[in-house]
Amino acid sequence: MKVIGLMSGTSGDGIDAALVDIRGQGPSLRIRSLSHVTVPYSSALSRRLLAVASSGSVAEVCHLNAVLGELFAKAALRLMQRSRVSPQAVKLIGSHGQTVHHLPEARVEPGVGRIRSTLQIGEPAVIAERTGVATVADFRQRDLAAGGQGAPLAPYAHYVVFRHPDRARLIVNLGGIANVTYLPARASLRRVQAFDTGPANMVLDGLVRHYSRGHESMDRGGRRAARGTADVRLLAKLTAHPFFRCRPPKSTGREEFGEAFVARVLAEARRRGVRPDHVLATCARLTAWAVADATRWIRGPVEEVIVGGGGALNQSLMRDLREEFAPTPVRTFEDLGWHSKSLEAVAFALLAYETWHGRCANVPSVTGAKAEVVLGALVPGRHRSSRKPSARTRR
Repeated sequence: MKVIGLMSGTSGDGIDAALVDIRGQGPSLRIRSLSHVTVPYSSALSRRLLAVASSGSVAEVCHLNAVLGELFAKAALRLMQRSRVSPQAVKLIGSHGQTVHHLPEARVEPGVGRIRSTLQIGEPAVIAERTGVATVADFRQRDLAAGGQGAPLAPYAHYVVFRHPDRARLIVNLGGIANVTYLPARASLRRVQAFDTGPANMVLDGLVRHYSRGHESMDRGGRRAARGTADVRLLAKLTAHPFFRCRPPKSTGREEFGEAFVARVLAEARRRGVRPDHVLATCARLTAWAVADATRWIRGPVEEVIVGGGGALNQSLMRDLREEFAPTPVRTFEDLGWHSKSLEAVAFALLAYETWHGRCANVPSVTGAKAEVVLGALVPGRHRSSRKPSARTRR
């Protein structure tokens, strides 16, 4: 089955689209990357998404949900064109959407009970209508309903792609938020551990936008941080954040490490007289420290670290990670034949494939859910090839 995965991370900078071929099920499942593309958002749209995540009106969320549906559809169609694959040849699309709010810690609602919630926008009905391909979306909701955090969900794909018969691996994804997946050697899925470790590109990008007065959106290649040195006192202040002391399962997002956190970093840096490049170096080190510190929750040795996500392109951050984990080898997704920016999109293609076949793909040991559940909601496509097969056909 050819499946497209669509992903827009917490950095809110664009859409990653991946076309994959998936075959089999269970331990024999095989996934092969065919093509991928990244479609950046305009700077104006990126600013609107960041704003709506913290203080947006219902009207703006409603409007942007439809806008992103159109953009996700265009990203899928662009990928098909680039891959010379027709919509009729694509069986399924899995779209994560754009997270605008994530509240995984239960809140008591009088008369209702303990409530967990999350919201991703990018209307899947629009994607299915524009492409003609059946689309699965809203993956996180079912895990939350089952008592989980709804995140992280990529560890299922990490297990399929990266598990090793002889080496215990720590998979590190450096998106807006950093998360880790621990894969013991010869691991069964139930032995996988995974959780968010704290901020990554989200804070670094916010600092660059501030220091450049909006002219730059990221520390490309980590060049700014490379000119600085981590400030020990500022780093000590930042590592005292209570999230780092929380035991897994745990997940986080812009609510903890978004604009308000960046403002606190800037205020503390001004108070201490820390210059911009040193602030960036400090926050890069914070990300690396948090990833390494998270291994105290890991049950088993870490024999190899595999790093992906946009942060893998930040050489300063990668240098810090190698120092934190030395002498354990630190490699990238590219070293294993995968693209750092596309693997999360691949993950949601895989999750959609499992949803299509009615198979559970959350990992309760990771999210804290009470049970394994089938993730996502399916919007039918228009092409004959997108019809769900009958039970007889599936057997």
